[in-house]
Amino acid sequence: MKVDQKGHTTIIKDTQNNAEAFVGKITNEYHVFQGQNLILDVSNNKTLSNADLAHFKELAKTHKKAKKSMIIVSDEVDFNKVPNYLNVVPSVLEAHDMIEMDEIERDLGF
Repeated sequence: MKVDQKGHTTIIKDTQNNAEAFVGKITNEYHVFQGQNLILDVSNNKTLSNADLAHFKELAKTHKKAKKSMIIVSDEVDFNKVPNYLNVVPSVLEAHDMIEMDEIERDLGF
């Protein structure tokens, strides 16, 4: 797990290609990241499937309650089958753009 912080956003990169273990590590250290927007970069995991995204459900719900964004980066999943409670994009640049849009919506009260 590689962590990089830029402003109000933390990028966490999965280095072990195991979605379940990755989510477990983030959950265990969540107190460190809870005040930040999160980009969870699992783009190196070429075996990631839509079923693996279920591991992110509780973390996504917890982070949304904190009024922060959590974006998953992967180009291996079928975007048409991604659950509504998750935000998945194919690149880190798009993740940053999505966080910016979320921040604007929160500032406007949506």
